[in-house]
Amino acid sequence: MRIQFILLSFLFGASFTLSAQNKSSIYPAALTCEYLDHPTALDIKQPRFSWKLAPADASAFAQQQTAYLITVSSSKDQPGNKADIWNSGWIPSGESHLIPYKGKALLSDKDYYWTVSVKDEKGIISQPGKTAHFSTGLFDQEEWTAKWIGTDEVYDPYKGSNKIPDPWMRKSFDLKTKPERAVLYVASVGYHEVYVNGKKIDAHVLAPAVTDHTQRARYIAYDIATALQPGKNVIGLWLGTSWSIYAPYATPDKPRTPIVIAQTDIMGKNNRRITRIITDETWKTHSSPSQLIGNWGFGVGGYGGEIWDANKDIPGWNATDYDDHAWKNVNVYTPKLELSAQQVETNALFDEIQPVSIEHRTDGTYRADMGVNFAGWIQVYLKGNPGDTVRLLFSERQQDDMTYGLHNLYIIGPTGEGTFKNRFNYNSGRWMTIQGVKQAPQKADIKGWMVRTNFKSTTTFECSDPLQNWIYNTVRWTFENLSLGGYVVDCPQRERFGYGGDAHATSETGLLNYGLGAFYTKWLQDWRDMQGTEPMVGNMNDTTWAHKQVGSGRRLGGGILPQTAPTYHGGGGPAWGGIVVTLPWFLYEYLGDKRAVEENFDMIKGWLGFLDTHVKNNMLTRYGGRWDFLGDWLWPHATEQGMNNNSDENLFFNNCYWIYNLKTAAKLARVIGRNEEAEQWEQQAGSAGEAVHRTWYHANDHNYADNSMRSLAAALYGDIMPAELRPLVMKRLEKEILVNQEGHIDVGITGGAMLFKVLREEGRDDLLYSMTSQTTYPGWGFMRENGATTMWEMWEKDLPGHSLLHSSYLYPGAWYIDGVAGIRKDDAFPGFRKFSLRVPQLTGEQLTWAKAEFEAPSGNIKAHWKRENNKLVYEVTIPPNCSATIYFPDEQGKTVQVNSSYAKKTGTSNGYIVFEAPAGTYRFEDQD
Repeated sequence: MRIQFILLSFLFGASFTLSAQNKSSIYPAALTCEYLDHPTALDIKQPRFSWKLAPADASAFAQQQTAYLITVSSSKDQPGNKADIWNSGWIPSGESHLIPYKGKALLSDKDYYWTVSVKDEKGIISQPGKTAHFSTGLFDQEEWTAKWIGTDEVYDPYKGSNKIPDPWMRKSFDLKTKPERAVLYVASVGYHEVYVNGKKIDAHVLAPAVTDHTQRARYIAYDIATALQPGKNVIGLWLGTSWSIYAPYATPDKPRTPIVIAQTDIMGKNNRRITRIITDETWKTHSSPSQLIGNWGFGVGGYGGEIWDANKDIPGWNATDYDDHAWKNVNVYTPKLELSAQQVETNALFDEIQPVSIEHRTDGTYRADMGVNFAGWIQVYLKGNPGDTVRLLFSERQQDDMTYGLHNLYIIGPTGEGTFKNRFNYNSGRWMTIQGVKQAPQKADIKGWMVRTNFKSTTTFECSDPLQNWIYNTVRWTFENLSLGGYVVDCPQRERFGYGGDAHATSETGLLNYGLGAFYTKWLQDWRDMQGTEPMVGNMNDTTWAHKQVGSGRRLGGGILPQTAPTYHGGGGPAWGGIVVTLPWFLYEYLGDKRAVEENFDMIKGWLGFLDTHVKNNMLTRYGGRWDFLGDWLWPHATEQGMNNNSDENLFFNNCYWIYNLKTAAKLARVIGRNEEAEQWEQQAGSAGEAVHRTWYHANDHNYADNSMRSLAAALYGDIMPAELRPLVMKRLEKEILVNQEGHIDVGITGGAMLFKVLREEGRDDLLYSMTSQTTYPGWGFMRENGATTMWEMWEKDLPGHSLLHSSYLYPGAWYIDGVAGIRKDDAFPGFRKFSLRVPQLTGEQLTWAKAEFEAPSGNIKAHWKRENNKLVYEVTIPPNCSATIYFPDEQGKTVQVNSSYAKKTGTSNGYIVFEAPAGTYRFEDQD
C-alpha cells in the first residue's frame, strides 16, 4: 500500500500572527488533587496534583509540556508568584499527573489554594490554570477531642428482628458573631445526615462510604460556616442504623447501634478560634420516625427497607427554637477505631426514573413498572386512612411482588396523606407493588433515582450494531448501580458484598469508562485493613456460617485474605484474594499511579506468601473450607454441575491464576525497584508454569485439564505453555468458540474475565464479536431477548434466588473501548502519555463504524472509524503532550491518505500499516 500525505494549508501557511507565535500552544485545565475536584479533609501529608493540557489551537499538532511550576498558597488572594506554602520552581518535565506536594508541612484543618503554569514545546509560558483548592483534615488521632456518642438502644441478634429507631441528636450553642470558617468533621458507624439550624448540609446521601468498622471509621468534612448565625445555633445529626448492626463489624469495644463522632473549630477573623463544638455527653437524643427493616445482612433477615411513621414526626426537631428539654442525654462509647478522612466521592442521586405504567389490580393493590431495574431511592405520594400502614414491595421479577425481602412501610399520619422517600437504605428492582392506599397513585406521584458513588463518567461509545450498543450501555448502567459506597457490590439486593473475584470482571471496564482513581484507592485500603482475617468465618475446616452472624472473622494474621472487602462475608478462591495484585497493577497501567504499588506492596507480598504455604511440587494445592477454593464461577449450566472447588480442572484453573498473580506481582516489584522479590516471583512463575503445563496439557488436542473454554482461557491467561505452543492453543480456543460452542461463550465470572483479557490482548476482536453478537443462550443477546435491563448473575434467568442485577458479566465494557474503538494502553507508558489507536479487524458485515471519546488521565482521546462505499476512514485525536502508535488496516491494492506529515509511517505489523504521531487530530483514509 502506498502512502500519500495531504498537507492542510493552515499548517505551514503564513497566517500566524506575531502574538500567536508568542502565545503558549497549551494551557493547564481540569486541575485535581488526589483524583478529586477541590477535595476536603485530606489526611495525606503529600497530596498529589494533576492537570490536563488543553490546546490553544485545536487544529495544531505536536504540542508538548516541557516544564511545570506549581504554587500553593494559604490564601486564595495570593498570586502564584507570592505563594507562601510552596513554589516548586520550574521543573523540566512532561509529567502532569499525580505530582507529589513537596512544600512546607501542611497543617490540619486548613484551606489551601493551588495552581500550575506550564511551558510548551517552544519554552513559552502558559497562563496559570484556574485556581483550585483543597483542605486538610486532622492528621493525628490526638487532635480529636470529641467523643463517640449514641443511644442506649442496642441491637440484640438473639431477639429476632431489628427494633432500633434511627436516632436524632442535637446540640445547641451561642455565637456572638457570624464565623469566618467552620468545618464540621463527622464520622459514624451507620449512615448519617448533618443539619445546622434546620438546614441539611450537603446533598449527598448514604454517608459515609462503607468501611471495615472493626478497625476504621471515615470522616467527612462539612462546611457549616454560612449556616451559622449570631445568637443561638443548633447542630443536628440524624443517624441511620444500617452498617452499625452488620454482623462481621461486631466487636466487644462498641455497641451494635449507630454511633457518631463530630467536632468543629469555629473560627473568627484573623484565624482566631471562637469555640470548639464536640460530640460528648451533653448532646440530646430522641427517636426519629424512621427505622430499618431487617437485620442488615445476607441470610439474617436481609437488608429489608425502611419504616416511616408519620405519627412520630417532629417538625423542626433540628431548629433553634425547638425545646429539647424532654430529650434524653446520649450515651458515650469508646470504640477502638482509627479515624481516617473519606478520600472518595460521596454517594449521590442520579437519573431520575419515572414509571412507564401503573397496573390497578383486582385485589386493590397497584403495580408500578419503573421501566428499568435499578438500585436506589424511591419517592411516592400516598393517600389513605390515618394510622394505616402502606407497604411498598420491590421486585426484579415480573411474576413476583417482592424479591429478597426488599420493602418499605409508611404509616400514614393524621392528615391521611404523605410522601415516602428513602433516607438510610435503598431498594433494588424494577417493579413496585403498593398495598394499603385508598387512592390510585398516578405516574406523577412516583419517582425513583439510582444511587451511586459520585465519580465521573469519562467515556462515550457508539457503533453500528444496536445489540453491541445495548450491551455497552447495559454494562455501564449495571456497573453504576453496583458502585455504591466506595466499592463494587456483587448485587445490591441480596448480599451487597465487595467480592474480589467479581472485581476481575469489572475493574478494567470501570477504569476505561469512569474516573475511579479515588474509588479504587479507597477499596484497596479496605483490603489492607482486612488482611490476616480468615475468608469464610468459622469455615476454614467446616461448612458452618454460624460465627458470621455474631461477629467478624478470626484474625489469623499473616497474608491470608477474605473473599470480599470491606464486607468479610462470601466465598471465593485465589482469584478473589488475588485482586490485591491485579488492581494495583491496573491503577499503575491505566492511571500511572506508582503510589498504589508502594502502598499495597506489603499486602501483595503477604498474599503470595500465604499461597506459598499451600504449594507442593511447584503447584498450588487446595486450601480452606468448602467455599474457599472456587475457580471459574457460574458458567453456563454451572448449577447442574454443583460446586467446583474439589474438581481437578478447578485446581488447574487456580494454578493458572496464581501464576498470573506471580507474574503481575513481579512487574509491580520492578516498578518500585524491589528486584529481589521480582526475581523470586519470576522464577517461581516459571517453575510453576512448567509443572502445571506438564501435568495438565493434552498434546493431541493442544488443550488442558477438562478441555473446556475456561481451561483454555486460564492456560493462556497464565501463559503457562512454551512460546511455540501458544499459537496452537490459541487456534484451539478459536475452534472451541466458533465450532464447538457455535460462536457462544462458555465461561463464567472469573473465566470470562480471563477469556476477554486474553482475546483483547491478542487482538481477536472477531472472536469477541462472535460471543457478544449471539442472541440465543448463553450470552448477553439472550439477556436482551428476555427483557433484561441490567446484567444477570447467571446466564440463566429463571433460576430462583439469583440476582438480575449483578457484577458477573461486565467484562465486555472494556473491550468496546480498547477493542472496538481501538483506544489501547501502552504498558511501557502508564497513564496514557503514549498509547495506541487501532481499527479492529472486523468485517463490514459485523460492524461498519464505531466511535469513542475517552477522557484519559493525559487528556481527551477520540477515535472514529467507518467503512463507506468500500472506503475506510479513521479519524483520531491525540491530546497535547501525548503521542500514539496508529494501526491502519493494510488492504491489498489500496493507498492511504493522511492529512498531516506529522504522522510518520514506521512499518507494517500483522496486517496493519503502523504510524507514529504526536498530539493533533488526524484523518486516515484508504483509496483504490
